[in-house]
Amino acid sequence: MPTDSHPTNLRPTDLYDVLHRRRDVRGQFTGAPIPADVLDRVLGAAHAAPSVGLSQPWDFILVTDERSRRAFHTHVHRERAVFAGALAGERAARFARIRIDGILESSLSLVVTYDPHRGGPAVLGRHAIADAGLYSVCLAIENLWLSATAEGLGVGWVSFYREPFVRDLLAIPADIRPVAWLCLGPVTHLEHVPDLERHGWARRRPLADAVHAERWGAMPSGGRDAVRGRCSR
Repeated sequence: MPTDSHPTNLRPTDLYDVLHRRRDVRGQFTGAPIPADVLDRVLGAAHAAPSVGLSQPWDFILVTDERSRRAFHTHVHRERAVFAGALAGERAARFARIRIDGILESSLSLVVTYDPHRGGPAVLGRHAIADAGLYSVCLAIENLWLSATAEGLGVGWVSFYREPFVRDLLAIPADIRPVAWLCLGPVTHLEHVPDLERHGWARRRPLADAVHAERWGAMPSGGRDAVRGRCSR
């Protein structure tokens, strides 16, 4: 007999479709506004993520101010230049073709932070793994990302920044860590192949190479053919 905890109108294939369609978006944002009810659902999905000791150590800063976004954009491209300066030859040429952000084109920016003191002083489940709270924040980000994909939105995680800069820009307290600056908004489309693969920066690792049996390096019974499929990013 169906129960509320096991709804019959959900198909596993729907979830897998969202998982594999999700992309780290850079150049496909339209800039169109996000309907308030859609944004509420996406944030609600993020806030529904599991967290160590039910500490919910995340907060979400919505950034729409053009001056703040332009200041961050300038900072990001300075950091891009720093990284580019460490490359040479074909690697440098490939990186030059890769777009790293959609800060100015997206509808808004969303900064996800981590409060290590939330739920303290004794957070159940964190005494042996100090980073468990940070892992919880990453789960909230993944929830947000998947729900945004299901809603037809794109998300781009910008990683070319220094945390002190973001902390100062958004008046984040010194003991709060800015974990992710996300660009969010409607998109023209989601690329079938992730950008870094399309531009030849990296190749996808087969799932069979990542699966071990019982101990590190031991192949599952049946060898590579026993593990099929590939991860998607």
